[in-house]
Amino acid sequence: MGSRQYKNKQAAPPSLDEFQARKSKKSDKTHTKGKRKPEVHDKKSHHKSKRRTDGDDERKAKRVKSEKKVTKTPEAEAEVEEEQEQEVDQVENKEESNKPKFHSKDVNEDELPEVDLEALSKSKKSLFDDNDDEDAENSEDEIDEDLQDEFDLEQEFEGEDDGEEKERPFFSDEEDEGMEELNAANMEALSAKLDEEQALEDEEAEAELVESGLVQPRAQILPTQEEEEALAGQPTDLNAVRTRMLEIVKVLEDFKNLAAEGRSRSEYVDRLVKDLCEYFGYTPFLAEKLFNLFSPTEALEFFEANEIARPITIRTNSLKTRRRDLAQTLVNRGVNLQPIGSWTKVGLQIFDSQVPIGATPEYLAGQYILQAASSFLPVIALDPHENERILDMAAAPGGKTTYISAMMKNTGCVFANDANKARTKSLIANIHRLGCTNTIVCNYDAREFPKVIGGFDRILLDAPCSGTGVIGKDQSVKVNRTEKDFMQIPHLQKQLLLSAIDSVDANSKTGGIIVYSTCSVAIEENEAVVDYALRKRPNVKLVDAGLAIGKEAFVSYRGKKFHPSVKLARRYYPHVYNVDGFFVAKFKKVTSSKHDDNQADAKEKERAARLEAVEEGLIHDDFADFGNDEDEKYIQKSRKIGLLKKGIDPKAKNNNVRK
Repeated sequence: MGSRQYKNKQAAPPSLDEFQARKSKKSDKTHTKGKRKPEVHDKKSHHKSKRRTDGDDERKAKRVKSEKKVTKTPEAEAEVEEEQEQEVDQVENKEESNKPKFHSKDVNEDELPEVDLEALSKSKKSLFDDNDDEDAENSEDEIDEDLQDEFDLEQEFEGEDDGEEKERPFFSDEEDEGMEELNAANMEALSAKLDEEQALEDEEAEAELVESGLVQPRAQILPTQEEEEALAGQPTDLNAVRTRMLEIVKVLEDFKNLAAEGRSRSEYVDRLVKDLCEYFGYTPFLAEKLFNLFSPTEALEFFEANEIARPITIRTNSLKTRRRDLAQTLVNRGVNLQPIGSWTKVGLQIFDSQVPIGATPEYLAGQYILQAASSFLPVIALDPHENERILDMAAAPGGKTTYISAMMKNTGCVFANDANKARTKSLIANIHRLGCTNTIVCNYDAREFPKVIGGFDRILLDAPCSGTGVIGKDQSVKVNRTEKDFMQIPHLQKQLLLSAIDSVDANSKTGGIIVYSTCSVAIEENEAVVDYALRKRPNVKLVDAGLAIGKEAFVSYRGKKFHPSVKLARRYYPHVYNVDGFFVAKFKKVTSSKHDDNQADAKEKERAARLEAVEEGLIHDDFADFGNDEDEKYIQKSRKIGLLKKGIDPKAKNNNVRK
């Protein structure tokens, strides 16, 4: 403290003359300063604050040197010392407060001395000499410049804030007010208000739709007679036909509200079937038969799906490799593939290949076979076990036969039969290539069984059919199938299925299973054949096929009713599962019958089937018999009513009633 007082000592106050001289000099400098041009200020104010701090240090040193040169009297020193200490402390505190890096937490406010403002104002005149006055003026100028810079910066910031406020056109004033008023107390009320507004908007929108629906006239989609005659001699516009099909399908889905007045549903259906024939190239008979299987929307999807080829699929031969290893090998050869689905563990779907998929070393080595995904389904339903005797009644070209052999792990015995001798060549080739050693190939008419051999544990009958499920592969089906085909083919299928049932051993510990499948979607070849077998062979029943995918079969179709258990069979469509159209039914033989020892050959069975068809006729069990005995009372009542209307007493004895 002593050194601090020594440094801050100063001489006696100046005389009156000296004071007036300094004052006049100061006023002259102030006047000269006012005439100077304003300097351009740099916005980097922290550099100026640094220069100002350095200047303060120099002024302090000069002041101390000047004070040392001045002689002091003991009386004046005693009077001024106290005031000097307080004033210097106050000035230092002010200077330190102007420093930007100063923190208020470093100062203890209790230690600061109290400032006498009157004494400070009196002694302020003598604190600094001339040099100090000049420095003070310069410092004041710098402070003014700093203040001006700060003011300019504030103006800039205010301008930016104003710009931001002006750039907010996204929200209205009402929304801002609502946001300000939102709090925990009124949140529920505001939410309810928003719900009411939304409900009101929905009601208005619905009212507009209803009003527009009432005003909007119904479209005239069907062409008139004159328009059809005019279009008859012109080439078909496929775009117009497709547009009309879509419009008709839309009308049929909501016929009550969209149909034109005076038009019946049959007119729309007839026009749609005709357009389907023109657009897709079907015969009218086949187009109508396939159309009746579905709703209008689904029917159009089915016809469109038949125009697209099904994806290429392969089946891994588990006798020689695993699907994971095969997939990795084919990927290395540039094949883009993925598993077919969760319902099969051996199938792979091929999207793209850099090499011929049917000529790779893996194919030639028998590690896989090209096979449609739908052909996996009958074998999965058959579920062959090891060490069983199994018959494949229509085996060529061998995809299902080799799958059965692989599932049996080359144990037991598989009889691969096909009636066409030429097709057995491909069957034998695939059996050798895939390494199936438990297979016997034979060439019999399948109706010869069980005369040839019987007592099988399981039988697979993939019956010959019309091919309406594989139109995507064979477009000729569109025009080649006639009504006669749908009478002859089911006739053959019924005989084959009965022969399969008779050839199965009902006492098999693990089997007694017959699987019937076709690549057709026609009712005559599927549900009708299954229903026929259930009627002719009461010792069998339908069981669940155990397949993860598939739609239930029809129990009734256009007035024709089938056995209730027919729903356990499964149907597959190309537009639903992206596989060929297919049908799978699984039978379980419960007991033996007199037909198990049937020694008739194919010709005898054919002759018996024709006689049976003549006896039953085309329509059987579809209508009830008219019993005259039961209807006699109704006939008599009707006669009495007729006589009374004529004024004749029904009880009179002489009434001649014509019968």
